Amino acid sequence: MISFAVRLKFASQDRADVVESLRILAAASRQEPGCISYIPHHVEDDLDTVLIYEQYQDAKALAAHRETEHFKKHAVGGLYQKMRERSVENLVALV
Repeated sequence: MISFAVRLKFASQDRADVVESLRILAAASRQEPGCISYIPHHVEDDLDTVLIYEQYQDAKALAAHRETEHFKKHAVGGLYQKMRERSVENLVALV
């Protein structure tokens, strides 16, 4: 299983657009056969920062996710165009 968290920072004026893009992206991503979990969050003390927790069955499922129309449209063409900062934390399960 592949698990990671993506942290994105946006301008306050983009908040509504970001939430809508994430709503669409999360709903579509959760329907992918290899997606185990796709959960976007606001950081409680910083509403301009989003953390997306994602899990996929394997590298093939993650690669397939990145080739979907919804990822290209709402992540690459939407969120990535508005983000000010981005970081990814790859996670390894302890149990």
